[in-house]
Amino acid sequence: MIRFLPEKYSDPKILLKKLKFEPANLWVKKGESRALKLFHEAAERVPAYKDFLKKRGIRHKSIKTIKDFKEVPFTDKKNYLRGHSFASLSWNGKFSEKRWIIASTSGSTGEPFYFPREHSQDLQYAGTAELYLRANFDIHKKSTLYVNCFALGVWIGGIFTYEAVKLLAERGKYKLSIINPGLNKNEIFKAVKRLGHEFEQLIIGGYPPFVKDVIDEGEKEGISWKDYDIGFVFSAEAFSEEFRDYIIKKCGIKNPFKGTLNHYGTVDQGTLAHETPLAVMIRKMAVKNKKFFDMVFRNNEGRLPTLAQYDPEMFFFEEVDGGLICTAASGLPLIRYDLKDYGGIIDFDEMVQNFSLAGLDFDRETKKRNIADSVWRLPFVYVFERKDFSVSLAGANIYPETVKRALTSVKIAGKLTGKFSMSVENDKNYNQFLKINIEFKKGVKKASKSFRRMTTDIILEKLLKENSEFRSVFHNQKGGRAVPKIAFWPYEHPLYFSGKGKQKWVIK
Repeated sequence: MIRFLPEKYSDPKILLKKLKFEPANLWVKKGESRALKLFHEAAERVPAYKDFLKKRGIRHKSIKTIKDFKEVPFTDKKNYLRGHSFASLSWNGKFSEKRWIIASTSGSTGEPFYFPREHSQDLQYAGTAELYLRANFDIHKKSTLYVNCFALGVWIGGIFTYEAVKLLAERGKYKLSIINPGLNKNEIFKAVKRLGHEFEQLIIGGYPPFVKDVIDEGEKEGISWKDYDIGFVFSAEAFSEEFRDYIIKKCGIKNPFKGTLNHYGTVDQGTLAHETPLAVMIRKMAVKNKKFFDMVFRNNEGRLPTLAQYDPEMFFFEEVDGGLICTAASGLPLIRYDLKDYGGIIDFDEMVQNFSLAGLDFDRETKKRNIADSVWRLPFVYVFERKDFSVSLAGANIYPETVKRALTSVKIAGKLTGKFSMSVENDKNYNQFLKINIEFKKGVKKASKSFRRMTTDIILEKLLKENSEFRSVFHNQKGGRAVPKIAFWPYEHPLYFSGKGKQKWVIK
C-alpha cells in the first residue's frame, strides 16, 4: 500500500542535504516510479477509477512503463469527479466510514466541488512546510509566531495551514506557535501588537491582496512593521515582482529571496509546489532579461507566471500541450488529473542549461545573491493565470496581472489597495469597452480629475507595453475607444470588494 508521505520526510535535516546534493534525475525517477505504483493501486482499489479505465478499454496491468502511463486518459471534474459518488472515488469505496476534513472550491470557474482530506494529507503539507520554514525562516533557530491570515471555514487555506503548522511544530519540537485570526484584520493587528515582540520572528501567511491590506492598514493602526523580524507565506494566486518588492520595502525584509514565499496549490490535491530562494532569483532575473524570460517560460504570451519547485515523488507533474497534469495520492486519489492550469515543467538540469544559453553563470549568480546554500535540485513548475480569468476586448485577451502591476505605481499606490474588478461592457451604441472598478484605501473618499487621469494613463501604458493583442486593438479602434474606463469605489464596498475570501478580478 502506497505511503502518502514518503519515508524520506521523517528527518528534515537529512532530506535538506539530499535536496542539495542528490542528482536531479534521481528525483524525477522516484516520481515516475511512485506515479506508476499509485496508478496500479487506484486501478484496483478505487471503484470509480476502475470503472473509468474499463469504459475506455484500458487494462491497468498492461501499463508497465512511464511511457505507457503517459498514454492513459486524463481525469478531470467533468469526466470523472462529477460522474461518481464520493464513496466510489475513495480508496476501497469507503467514504462515510472514515474521518475527513472537507474543503470546498470557490466556484470561480463553475459550481463548487467538495474535496475531502485525511490526516495523511495534513502530514504531506506539514512535511513540505517544515522544509521551507527551516530553509527560509530558520524555525529551528528562532522562536516564531505564525499568524494564519488565510480564510477559515469551508475553504482549504486556513484550516489546512493550521493543521500543518501544528503538526510540524509538535513533530520537530520547534519553538513555533500559531494564532488563527483568519480574515479578521482587527484580530490580526491585536495579535501583532500584543504578541509580536514576545517572539524572535513573525511569519504572516495569507492571500496576497489581503496581506497587502493588512500591511497598509497596520501602519495606520500604529504598527511599525520594520520593528519585527518578519516573513511572509502567500498562497491562492500569482503576484508580480513589483508586489513582492513593495512588501519587502514596507516591512524592511533583509533577504529578498527568502523573506517571501508563494505556494502553488489547489483544493483538489493540496499544496503542490512552492517558491524556493532559487525560484525567486530566477523569476526576478527573467523579468529583467527577455532572452532568459523566453527560455524559461515557454509560450508565455508576455505573461509572468508563478515559478515553484516540487517533489515529483509526492506530486507528479506532466506538461501536455501547455496544460498541467498531476498525479497524487490526495484525499481522493487523482491519476493524470487535468488541473485546467496553463504552464509547464522544467528539469533542474535544463534550468541550469538555460543560464548558460542566456550567457549567465548559474553558480556565480547564486553565490552573488547568497543563496548557493539553499539550491535544491528539484524540478520546476510554472503556472500562468487561467485563460478563463481574463476578459476579451475585440478579440484581445486582457489578464488581471497587467492591471495589478500598474496599480503598484508609486504615483497612485498611496490611495489604492491594489484590488480591482474588470469587465468588458457595451456602450449605448453597442461598442465594447474595458471597465475597471478600483478600490480606494480605507479613509480615501474621492479622487481628483488629475488622479483619475493619471490612473487611466498608467494602466493604459502598461497594457500597451505588455499586451500585443491589446496594442493592436488600441491602434485599430478610433476615438480612443480602447482606453479603459475607470471607476473608483469606497474601501470594501459590497458590490465588488466585500473583503471576504478571494478578490474577483474578472466579471463576465
